[in-house]
Amino acid sequence: MKKFCCLLAMLIGGLAVSALSEDKGEWTGWLTDAKCAANGAKAAHKGCALKCVESGEAIVFVSDREDKRVYKLEGSEKVKTLVGDKVVLSGTAQNDTITVSSAKKAE
Repeated sequence: MKKFCCLLAMLIGGLAVSALSEDKGEWTGWLTDAKCAANGAKAAHKGCALKCVESGEAIVFVSDREDKRVYKLEGSEKVKTLVGDKVVLSGTAQNDTITVSSAKKAE
């Protein structure tokens, strides 16, 4: 029983550490408003995204991958001029948030 409890504690501890880990990297996708999120991940939505962000909606990043995952942004002031554009973000991801180091328009 002691072995089982120790193994269980190690497993739970490992899961907790992996949930807190951060992934550094680059992500390609769209910067849009939180209201439209994945539906706004296209060039035709740029005008609407700009209006929504100016009205107070948060800027979000929508992954260009098939899953169209939506991320919150830490450091969104660094990307405000790129709202509505397809971009490459550099930074650190943790759960559903990307801390932005830099951003540029995708080619």
